Amino acid sequence: MAERICSLSGPFRRSRRVAARVAALAVALALAGCMVGPDYQRPALELPAGTAGVPRIADDWWRSFNDPVLDGFEAEALAHNLNLAEAVARIDEARASLRGARGQQLPDATVGVNQSRSRLSGVGSTPLPAGTPLTSSDRRVSLDLSWEIDLWGRLARGTEAARAELAASEAARDGVRLSLTATVARSLFEARALAAQLDITRQTVTSRRQTAGLQQKRFRAGSVSELEASQAEAEAADAAARLPDLEQQLAAARNALAVLLGYTPQALVERPVGDLGGEEKLPPLPSVPAALPSDLLERRPDVRSAEQQLVAANARIGAAKADYFPRLTLTGSYGAESQALSDLFTGPANTWSLAAGLVQSLFTGGRIAANVEGAEARTAQAEIAYRRTVQAAFRETLDALVAHRSASERLRAREERETALARSLKLANRRYEAGYSSWLDVLDAERGLFQARLDRVEARRVRLDAAIGIIEAMGGGWTVPGKTES
Repeated sequence: MAERICSLSGPFRRSRRVAARVAALAVALALAGCMVGPDYQRPALELPAGTAGVPRIADDWWRSFNDPVLDGFEAEALAHNLNLAEAVARIDEARASLRGARGQQLPDATVGVNQSRSRLSGVGSTPLPAGTPLTSSDRRVSLDLSWEIDLWGRLARGTEAARAELAASEAARDGVRLSLTATVARSLFEARALAAQLDITRQTVTSRRQTAGLQQKRFRAGSVSELEASQAEAEAADAAARLPDLEQQLAAARNALAVLLGYTPQALVERPVGDLGGEEKLPPLPSVPAALPSDLLERRPDVRSAEQQLVAANARIGAAKADYFPRLTLTGSYGAESQALSDLFTGPANTWSLAAGLVQSLFTGGRIAANVEGAEARTAQAEIAYRRTVQAAFRETLDALVAHRSASERLRAREERETALARSLKLANRRYEAGYSSWLDVLDAERGLFQARLDRVEARRVRLDAAIGIIEAMGGGWTVPGKTES
């Protein structure tokens, strides 16, 4: 066996030297090649001057609300939400595509083991020399290599496009994550606001029923008219009629939150989301930026995703144009072939081959030109989509800043109105007891205060919603330690 190995060493060294030279030549050709097609440049955009120094994004922006329940819900949603899981699966797909594109730039290697046995005709048209065996065996072992030298960057452009598509998928995942966490926070605050309005309504129903009972006693005693007693009962019934709608809305809000958290249909029925608290659980607002950030394009996941899709489309123009030029492929094979198994690993059984092939398209019926035009058209579409996304990003951010300012002013007005109506109700009761005003004045003041309390809770929810809107519009949250808005 040692003799056989030694007999292989000479030819093997020679073939290895030849293979090394060919590989060096291939690498040199690949490095000397050029990438056809346009290199990506971000489209020129007319952007407003942003404000530098706006605090950077915090991935866990919801922690700025200092709400442990919200923190727990966000963690549960990120772990179990199906939309986010789908986005992560798309990233896995894009990552696999990138590995495949990179693999096309590397040589393909295969190993083959073949054995055959055949028999020739002894009375065929071609006479065989005397003593020629009619049956024969053939055994072959080979290592085969094939490598397309990427002279014009066709494969490199494909890898560039796949890399950009992976980045676009990751940005899209970030967008789903941001939307999910924002929706969870909105749903929790909506449920708490509805619970607070339900509590206010129940308190109002209890108070009005007590008033109606008192007015009935006064009517029987002859101190008030039947009209006043009936009006008190009607007001109690009117407040009670609001309870079913609020209860239904609260149940729907809890179910929506459960779906965001990834509850299964069985869990939705068997363990619905429980008590989330009322107005006392609505958190204070963190300080929010009041200006447009100068790096908005880098913050927004949708803008980043749209730009990476444009990068991918632009790279595919080069991949399409490379088909105009010839393709160079190197192939090589090294192995052994013999009739007898005992001779397979001897020197005379060695086989090897090296080849280079150059293929140039002469006529394709306009297919290559059509592919290039299609790639350019898709790039134009991607650029339009990118510009539209940038336009929407700035509009949404400006709208969110205005909405937050308006919501803050509206909340202050609602709080002032509630305070004034509470004072008005006290005065109306005193005047009625003193005989200076009618029962209708008291009823009007009660109705106004009841609605003002409901409106104030809704205004708090709307301002929280507006703050979350700024978070979404700016692509995330911010961190300003020690600063909150009541």
